[in-house]
Amino acid sequence: METNTTKEQILAFANQVQVCHLATSEDNQPHVRGMLLWFADETGFYFHTSTEKRLPKQIIKNQNVEAAFMYHSEKENSSKALRVTGTAEIVENEELAARLLSERPWLKSFEQIAPNSKLFLFRIINAEAFFWNMEHNMRENEIPRVKF
Repeated sequence: METNTTKEQILAFANQVQVCHLATSEDNQPHVRGMLLWFADETGFYFHTSTEKRLPKQIIKNQNVEAAFMYHSEKENSSKALRVTGTAEIVENEELAARLLSERPWLKSFEQIAPNSKLFLFRIINAEAFFWNMEHNMRENEIPRVKF
């Protein structure tokens, strides 16, 4: 069992895989949706969505979230998951928003679809993260958590 996972390994995995599922809760009902990580660094795991979606309202009401990144290789016959549990923090930073639109210009087209929509940036902070694979099956509680 891996016992010495580093922050660098976790960040590298998240930035490489990028596709994850994000869980929120609204009125004690879990909600899970596929998400595309923008980037992860020492300051958090950064995501974006539109204010027209339900996700921002869920985050405003309950900041507790979990993201699960999954890598599977048929060739290697292996799978590895990264789970990140923490607090969603709204990011209101014009420089970051400009950088996002520069790096993902396709987001600008959403204004045509939903003219009242605004960009909603958030990051996961106060997090614990860990890797999981079948080796850890039935021993999840023994996996050391890396704090962010």
